[in-house]
Amino acid sequence: MSVKAKKHLGQHFLTDETIAEKIADSLSFKGYKHVLEIGPGMGVLTKYLLKKDIKTHVIEIDTESVEYLKNNYLNLADRVIEQDFLKFDLTTVFNDEPFAIIGNFPYNISTQIVFKTLEMRNQIPEFSGMFQKEVAQRICSKEGSKVYGILSVLTQAFYDAEYLFTVPPTVFNPPPKVESGVLVLKRKENFDLPCNEKLFFKVVKQAFQQRRKTLRNSLKTFNLSDNLKANTIFDKRPEQLSVTAFLQLTQLIETDETD
Repeated sequence: MSVKAKKHLGQHFLTDETIAEKIADSLSFKGYKHVLEIGPGMGVLTKYLLKKDIKTHVIEIDTESVEYLKNNYLNLADRVIEQDFLKFDLTTVFNDEPFAIIGNFPYNISTQIVFKTLEMRNQIPEFSGMFQKEVAQRICSKEGSKVYGILSVLTQAFYDAEYLFTVPPTVFNPPPKVESGVLVLKRKENFDLPCNEKLFFKVVKQAFQQRRKTLRNSLKTFNLSDNLKANTIFDKRPEQLSVTAFLQLTQLIETDETD
């Protein structure tokens, strides 16, 4: 594939075999029989997944890469999905079976990949992959961090997130202008929210839209009662709240709205 084509896809292809193997080893491969690799390119990560005791599927939008994979990985040929991950209905492949997600994700859609994973969390017990370093750090960061935000809270409400290691630009073709980071998400044993999910998402997003303000100011649109607004939690700024605290805040708002 030409460099021009790769840049068009927003993807930088990994050329370091050792790092590819480390990414493949980041999943446990327990509790599910399928793994889906997003954006395999020429298969540098795929080859290590095929060595695992797991049924590997790949989803790739670029026709040149699809042709290469089918011709060079014959045992994978019938599990190459030529589709856009963000638009494709994965239940047509996996039905209601669980599967893991892995990949060297295109930077320009990496956040959207995480959000689609959250939507399908009932079927995705594990998720591992490479992002732009800042995005990976944001997903895994805890309260009090400058990069802690919407993506951190929403992801960690359902998954335990761990930042694994940093990858330099020199191991890609073409080299990106930034460092990359590899993370792993493992779904929590109890990932049902103790509050209304839509309201939780709305509270988190609204709070961080004005992250420098206290919650009393940033959540004004919720028309909260004076009694609730007197709660000391509203004196805090969003980055001071843990995921658990955001869940508790949502419960308070939910109760207040029904009273």
